Amino acid sequence: MKREHLADLAAFVTVARELSFTRAASKLGMTQSSLSHAIRRLEGRLGLRLLSRTTRSVAPTEAGERLLRTLRPAFEQIDGELESLTALREKPAGSIRITTAEHAAQTVLLPGLERFLPNYPDVRVEVMLDYGLTDVVAERFDAGIRLGEQVAKDMIAVRVGPDFRMAVVATPGYFEGKRLPRRPQDLQAHNCVNLRLPTHGGIYAWEFGKGSREIKVHVEGQLAFNTLWTRVRAVRAGLGIGFLPEDIVQEDVAAGRLVRVLADWCAPFPGYHLYYPSRQHSTPALPLLAEALRYRAR
Repeated sequence: MKREHLADLAAFVTVARELSFTRAASKLGMTQSSLSHAIRRLEGRLGLRLLSRTTRSVAPTEAGERLLRTLRPAFEQIDGELESLTALREKPAGSIRITTAEHAAQTVLLPGLERFLPNYPDVRVEVMLDYGLTDVVAERFDAGIRLGEQVAKDMIAVRVGPDFRMAVVATPGYFEGKRLPRRPQDLQAHNCVNLRLPTHGGIYAWEFGKGSREIKVHVEGQLAFNTLWTRVRAVRAGLGIGFLPEDIVQEDVAAGRLVRVLADWCAPFPGYHLYYPSRQHSTPALPLLAEALRYRAR
């Protein structure tokens, strides 16, 4: 069936339902003259009069009633399916692929998913952990979560975590008989637990800042891991100094299980952001997830 034929049938059903060209034209968003032309075109094609018109009323003829009985269930089914599609948009389904690092996944993403997923049972989330600045477009991810300073300026970014600080810590036993570091450079004389970046293969240089000064220190040590929690365990075991997220070790520091040094060199910086390339190309569930993760300061 040609598209204009279907449009003419839809116009006829609307006029027959409304029993008025004026109301039907308003509902269809077209002029009365265009609507009258569509009905005449349909009647001419069928060779039958479908509507009886007077100056005050419109009513289907016998042929019109017969055609209406055939068309009405079909158009009602179409309307119902369109409403179902709207419901899918309001309750989206599908997959969201996210790239992030361990700490963000543990502290930001998983707590947010606990709130989000029960409300959207047809949404699936796949999380890939890495420390590299993954190109979400090239690698076909829907979004990433990284620290604010790592997000490219052309990305749409939603803040999902508070300001962030690192902490330099070790056990009291490790520091026993050793000189405490007073400057970041002093770490080069200590046994440090390093992070090997899985994506780039290099050892991460510890980053410090005080006022306008910024320093990167390449430290040495017996141990290097490519995950966060193995480094945390090694530091708690007294195997060296660690450079770890403040929130992970603050209870250990408060309890005296770890000793913190160089706190004045660990300045806060923008926390985690969910980022993605375009609202126009995002999966329908992504903006809803972004809103569920959005950071709201107390």
